[in-house]
Amino acid sequence: MKFSPQNERQFAVVGLGRFGRNIAKSLHEMGYDVLAIDKDMEKVQDFSHEVTHVVQADTTDEEALRSLGILNFDVVIVAIGDDTEANIMTTLQLKEIGVPYIVAIAKSPLQIKVLEKIGANRIVSPERDMARRVAYNLASTNIMDYIELSPKFSIVEIAVPKAIRNKTLSESNIRAKYGLNVVAIKRHDNLIISPLPTEVLLENDIAIVVGSNESINGLEALEK
Repeated sequence: MKFSPQNERQFAVVGLGRFGRNIAKSLHEMGYDVLAIDKDMEKVQDFSHEVTHVVQADTTDEEALRSLGILNFDVVIVAIGDDTEANIMTTLQLKEIGVPYIVAIAKSPLQIKVLEKIGANRIVSPERDMARRVAYNLASTNIMDYIELSPKFSIVEIAVPKAIRNKTLSESNIRAKYGLNVVAIKRHDNLIISPLPTEVLLENDIAIVVGSNESINGLEALEK
């Protein structure tokens, strides 16, 4: 699978409900070319000045997709939330046409299974993911934020546990002991990206770590 250089990557978003509108605007604000598509002309007109291009089309129709030059886009996000059949059929058409990377949203476990079998590269379930995120935050006293990368792996913002405060990353031995990688440290208004092994973890620091959920739970347990 070959993508365009990151700053030249092009995205298409199918479905201009709340999720589709927000992700299309966010990608456009980040500087990417975005094509937004919806079958509802009223939604298309309302969104016409928000991203690079906005068009009305029936994305369950292969010819309609091809006429939009959909193969020119590196990533297509199927954000049709209210019409399960259209969501699945659009994903299927995109897969058969040969779109390199398809992200599809799903609202039920059955829809997730169908989209997996069709071959969506990534499946997002906003209600499930948000529920897990809130539950994790409520259950964890020192985890500030949580994003599930897969059923077994996550990235979290965690208050630095007492046991490793005032130690360097090397001294804390987080990678060897817990199988976690510290990808950044939040310190007041500063964000330290890819911190060096000599960086000291201070009392009010927030560590952004990535790893297995089991490993994250082990690090969190240090506070108890």
